[in-house]
Amino acid sequence: MNEFWILWSGGLAVMLGLGFVTWLYSLVNDDVSIVDSLWSLMFLAAAFYYASSMDTLSPTTILMLVMVSLWALRLSVFLTLRNAGQPEDRRYREIRANNEPHFRFKSLYIVFGLQAVLAWIISVPLLPVATTSADIGVIQILAVCLWLPGFLIESIADMQLYRFKSNPDNKGKVLDTGLWRYSRHPNYFGETLVWWGYYLLAVSVGAWWTVFAPLLMTFLLLKVSGVSLMEKDISGRRAAYRDYIESTNAFIPGKPRKSRLNAGGVN
Repeated sequence: MNEFWILWSGGLAVMLGLGFVTWLYSLVNDDVSIVDSLWSLMFLAAAFYYASSMDTLSPTTILMLVMVSLWALRLSVFLTLRNAGQPEDRRYREIRANNEPHFRFKSLYIVFGLQAVLAWIISVPLLPVATTSADIGVIQILAVCLWLPGFLIESIADMQLYRFKSNPDNKGKVLDTGLWRYSRHPNYFGETLVWWGYYLLAVSVGAWWTVFAPLLMTFLLLKVSGVSLMEKDISGRRAAYRDYIESTNAFIPGKPRKSRLNAGGVN
């Protein structure tokens, strides 16, 4: 148990270090949006740090490292390319406005430090998987069967939204085709499946108690930084979104419903 705490504490140090370096970079551009690109890389760094304590990596550990690498690198590269040349994200502009003066320095703990601590807590299922000697069995296969659809859903949804927003003709419109026809946030739904897939890997090596990590991630995606934040004032900015809310599930994909507008009612 002492070794567990030493390794997990080391993971926090790694993540805080990455956050500090990235914060220094954000000072140059006066833009903290780069933390979005950093988020997934914190988990990747932690996973490899945890695994570095082992002389030999088990098949289950290798499987986890491959899964985390694919997810983390895909998400980080996508967000970096998406945000390139863009102004600071609206979410962070609001945080900046609420924490002036001296937000540039406050952002070290308000943005980067907080992200590192959250990532550290959520990364805990990766630690027992990184240090196991287990071969691949039924539960590991089930984990992949949960993780893979989540990875694909998140990746496809991100690309569909990126292409939609890249078309100037869609300015002010709502994406309600592709995966976005069945869920208003299919990317967050896919992300949730990814994290429950990691948790199943932890269960396969006896670390069922790490369930608080995927629960916390699910809560964040639903109530904090995901669905709730994105939809906080979107209806006021885009009237068409009110109809989209009536016809489309918020999170779990489902059959589109007939809205009042489509039914001839008044929005």
